[in-house]
Amino acid sequence: MHRAAYVSFDRFPSTKGSAVHIRHMAGELFDRFGGGLLCVLGGGDLPRYQREGEVHIHRFDEPVPNLLDRADAFSGWVADRLAPHRDTLELCHVRDPWGAVPALEVTDARLVYEANGLPSIELPHAWPRVAPSTLAKLETIERYCLERAAAVVVPSAVIAGAVRARGARDVHVVPNGADLPRPTARPADAPGRYLVYVGALQPWQGVDVLLRAFGRLRDLEDLALVVCSSVPAQRARPLRRLADRLGVEVHWRYTVPHAEVAAWLAHAEVSVAPLTGSPRNVLQGCSPLKVWESMAAGVPVVASDLPAVRELVTDGVHGRLVPPDRPAELARAIRMVLEYPDKARELADNARRRIAENFTWPHARARLATVYDQLC
Repeated sequence: MHRAAYVSFDRFPSTKGSAVHIRHMAGELFDRFGGGLLCVLGGGDLPRYQREGEVHIHRFDEPVPNLLDRADAFSGWVADRLAPHRDTLELCHVRDPWGAVPALEVTDARLVYEANGLPSIELPHAWPRVAPSTLAKLETIERYCLERAAAVVVPSAVIAGAVRARGARDVHVVPNGADLPRPTARPADAPGRYLVYVGALQPWQGVDVLLRAFGRLRDLEDLALVVCSSVPAQRARPLRRLADRLGVEVHWRYTVPHAEVAAWLAHAEVSVAPLTGSPRNVLQGCSPLKVWESMAAGVPVVASDLPAVRELVTDGVHGRLVPPDRPAELARAIRMVLEYPDKARELADNARRRIAENFTWPHARARLATVYDQLC
């Protein structure tokens, strides 16, 4: 029988940043309780059940096409996995309402709700035609879970404000972390001088803005653009069509394993995080792991000037911040970093030092451990 469970409506492991976060946060939970139950999404060649020491991993892989139907099916599946341990579970750590609802209804365990986002705000960006009534129901579910959580963990102060507005009381900011990579060999297929974007390709990531900005840097003939995406090639089709229309050549890399990302970052001239000024990023907030890892790699960062990004990056000290959704200003900032290499190195050194002193994964795990200390 398990004393702890970690539940997430995310594929694990995967090439996405969420998998990195799960590995560390779940690792802290299971280190404390001597193992436990991990319920995540699966698919592909991942086994439905796997045991790693005292951690028992269960993966949901039912092919339910509709996202909300799949989330509902996942909740029922989680309830079935938690039920045998209802008498022994002391703490359930969840990342979304799909895990929170069964944890609250099936067990008496204390609930730690890790809110990296709010589906009622995020869903319209994936499904623009979603009905307002559906979003209202999602908000009701979010409020139900957040009000009943023993503690709510968020990666940024912006998200903290969003969850408090939905009834969360005991809110703890546990920022993301990053590993400080050792020197790595240059990727064999890397171009000579290149900008790099690392991450997923959803509209709110602003990769289209980056493509337009790169089009304004055509005079820098020796400069290339590399997109290291965490998703398969078919997800890039709209962006590839845009690049073709703009006449922009891009070195596309798909489902790049996280272990290879550090090398692409370390040998880049600039890492770009062109997040849009959408409600998903501004009202809800975000915590872009790509910024943490770029800073840790010691590469100059140019990112969108958003409240959540300003929690980590001070413009002109740790990187350059530009207004979101403005390709011309993004291109200008990139050009300035390239033209002043001494200043660029100063920014990169300051950024790496900031991560080393405050925002490594051990720092993040220690902050999460403090939350567990208060509950247990």
